[in-house]
Amino acid sequence: MTLIVLLIEIPIGILLALTLTLRGWGRADERAGTVPMDWVPILWLGGFTLVVLVIAGSLLYSAHPFAGAVQLLVAAIALTLTITAWDKEHERAHPPALPTCPTRAGVPCAPPNP
Repeated sequence: MTLIVLLIEIPIGILLALTLTLRGWGRADERAGTVPMDWVPILWLGGFTLVVLVIAGSLLYSAHPFAGAVQLLVAAIALTLTITAWDKEHERAHPPALPTCPTRAGVPCAPPNP
């Protein structure tokens, strides 16, 4: 049972990773400044995590503890990837503020409040 479920989840996970990787290639020439958060990777990974958790719950409920435990481990990994994707998108959308002027030569700075 565990092997069948994992054999179904592995191609789905690979397709998800490939899709999200190809989406990120266009960001190299992104305009400077604040950009909005891209919620697509977070929602895709969150949906994948939710599906794996539902499968784990149904396996545990149907008296397959080993298969359910494996699915819970996969769900924990997927949840970690979801939180990591959210953190990266948040950092990209909310860059740190520039220090106020005067600073060392060559370091960009923001003028003091007018």
